[in-house]
Amino acid sequence: MKAVSSNKVKDIITKIENKLINTLGTTLEDATNDDIYKAAAGCIRDDIMAKWADSRKKVEDTGAKKLYYMSAEFLMGRAFSNNLINAGLYDDYRQAFERMGIDFDVITDEEQDAGLGNGGLGRLAACFLDSLATLDLPVMGCGIRYEFGLFKQKIIDGTQIEVEDDWLRDGNVWEVERPELSVEVHFNGYIEEHWTDEGLKIEHKDYNTVVAVPYDVPVIGYKSHTPATLRLWSARSKQRFDFHSFNEGIYEKAMADQAFAEVISKVLYPADDHMQGKMLRLKQFYFLTSATMQLAVKNHKERRGDLHTLPDYAVVQINDTHPTLAIPELMRILMDEEGFGWDEAYDIVSKIFNYTNHTIMSEALECWDENMFKLLLPRIYQIICVLNEKYCNKLRTYYGNDEGKIAYMSIIGNNQIRMANLCIAVCRRVNGVSQLHGDILKEQLFHDSYNLYPQKYLAITNGITHRRWFALANPELCKLVQSHVKGDILKDYTLFEKILPLKDDKAFCKKYDQIKQDNKVRFAKYIEKKQGIKVNPNSIFDVQCKRLHEYKRQLLKCLHIIYVYQQLKKNPDYVTTPITFIFGAKAAPGYARAKDIIRLINSIGDMVNGDPDVKDKIQVVFVENYSVSVAEMLIPAADISEQLSTAGLEASGTGNMKFMMNGALTLGTMDGANVEIHDLVGPENIFIFGATVDEINNMKRYHTYNPGTVFEENPNIRDICNCLIDGELPRVGKRKYSDLYQSLLFGEYGQPDQYFVLYDLPSYIEEYEKVYDKYVNHHDEWVKMAVVNTAKSGFFCSDRTIKEYNEKIWNLKPVK
Repeated sequence: MKAVSSNKVKDIITKIENKLINTLGTTLEDATNDDIYKAAAGCIRDDIMAKWADSRKKVEDTGAKKLYYMSAEFLMGRAFSNNLINAGLYDDYRQAFERMGIDFDVITDEEQDAGLGNGGLGRLAACFLDSLATLDLPVMGCGIRYEFGLFKQKIIDGTQIEVEDDWLRDGNVWEVERPELSVEVHFNGYIEEHWTDEGLKIEHKDYNTVVAVPYDVPVIGYKSHTPATLRLWSARSKQRFDFHSFNEGIYEKAMADQAFAEVISKVLYPADDHMQGKMLRLKQFYFLTSATMQLAVKNHKERRGDLHTLPDYAVVQINDTHPTLAIPELMRILMDEEGFGWDEAYDIVSKIFNYTNHTIMSEALECWDENMFKLLLPRIYQIICVLNEKYCNKLRTYYGNDEGKIAYMSIIGNNQIRMANLCIAVCRRVNGVSQLHGDILKEQLFHDSYNLYPQKYLAITNGITHRRWFALANPELCKLVQSHVKGDILKDYTLFEKILPLKDDKAFCKKYDQIKQDNKVRFAKYIEKKQGIKVNPNSIFDVQCKRLHEYKRQLLKCLHIIYVYQQLKKNPDYVTTPITFIFGAKAAPGYARAKDIIRLINSIGDMVNGDPDVKDKIQVVFVENYSVSVAEMLIPAADISEQLSTAGLEASGTGNMKFMMNGALTLGTMDGANVEIHDLVGPENIFIFGATVDEINNMKRYHTYNPGTVFEENPNIRDICNCLIDGELPRVGKRKYSDLYQSLLFGEYGQPDQYFVLYDLPSYIEEYEKVYDKYVNHHDEWVKMAVVNTAKSGFFCSDRTIKEYNEKIWNLKPVK
């Protein structure tokens, strides 16, 4: 802990006591924990507001170019402690709470995780705002203020149950409502065209109106002067209450307009396995993009006047395909409301937008039903049709009469509107999120476009903010590292490298290993308190925590645990040092197989944890409702970081970076950023298994993968798979896991399992033996490897990532 001024601590206590009295009408003695949290957060907020207002004025006065970072998700995590870290006040507030006789950690637990994201996409966006603010680069993050987030996960009888995440129930102390900046967003209706003396005029008639109300949240950087702004749009009805219908007793009609509008900002990613869900998602994404583009244009007109100069003052980054409709929406505003011709408008739009691709999986590259799109967004549909026609004409000048290739690249095809192709057609730069992913975009997914526009494509490897994922999540390790380097590691990520020689310092390694053990004890206490599960902190913590998807292959880990269990039943000495297998994941509500895998994890847990022959050797734990705040507890405690995605399918990953930074060793495939972790730490400090991208592609190309052969030729694999259907697993009844069994052995639609689980399983089992041996029998070497991983993790700090984006794409100037 840094030296803390006694006067500063007294001042903090006084501020909190005054805030309790003046804002909440209570005293410290009578205050609840929630009162104390709100008062302390309010004090921090007061300090932030002046800096926030001043920096925004400087941006406008100096004419600094600003980034609009558009994303459907911003998985921010709790703001209270993170703001204290970035303001340099964390130790001061901790000591102030200690003097008041209040448990600081209990108070921080009062803050709800903001329900604004789901997985890596949203967490990346949050890290980017932190780094942009730290580097004093002007940015506005633009998203939706989801009232109920994704969902809160309950595990009941081993099954995921989704309940509402009412994270705004007690308000959000960090946000500022800006009703004076509200704009209208229009849906449905029809388009009329007529010629006037001024040219062609477009009128949108009989539309439904939704009012977009912005809520702004300051996101401060580390000891910097330019907080980022997170602008979250909330949907409201223009006519919130039909008083006449209410008085006539037609109560549903009185509230109908409100219900139509406000459902838009209720839930993140509503289930889209039905048409109403698909339409709601489309409404959400147009609502976000239209509101943002309207306000961006309005702000530029008020400040600069001439919209032709918009690209000099604004740049837009589209984070995945969700905000793609910003492209035709800005075209609409410039042409229909500002009188620009097509070529003028397109010239501006093509200079402003850039696109980050996050996946090569076709089901995640958003496409919209053409008829639904035309009905809901008639004018945007017209604009996209023209964009598509002009783009296809460009393609024909290069590819001639190869209509098959042109159809594949077109924006509209097979009665669908393809968001990724729209980005490719218009955006100035297109980037992958790891070096491997960037190569895959060029060589596979967008190969034909790359041949035509090679200058568009680049790769910028993702990053994480070490303020949250190191200083806040693992404070003791951060202090240990900071004590051995000159300079402030939270400002200069390159200082991580300075601890590399300490891998040979026995005293340092001993302290490093003790901190890991303390973190395991801390998590053990947490999981017992939260879920009533007792775990052995002296066991190996083997962790796989990430969004539940088949390509991330939680199923492969399940099969491995069955294997370990079966080996233990044959040989009780197969495991000598206990292992705790820890999972954390949410499955999308409509993703049946992902929910089956969660059920399987819990079934295996019942089998293992209830068997007296093995329960002291292995344990399976499923962490309920995995979130940022849970990750901050679990990641520093992990020994093994499971990164098992099928090679070529994980664009980057950021969990792998967080685990690495906190001294967990990666067990993974050569996929995404694992490749760069491998190159940085060296093959001797990581555990790699499984097929490479080239091997996977060859098996697909030549149809050489036959999971049935793997099953027949390997008795262990046969026994593992049969466990899914032989009734040995608890809680499955008549259902068993025949669907998972069939998918592993026979795939779907006449194709073998596209995730190559059984192909990679023998390799995984073999590599895991090496992992276990290294931890148990060569633990000093294990700790050295962990130190190397922490030392090399600085490259994956998001400050480096943002510097690359800025140098290669945005060209923003720091605000001083």
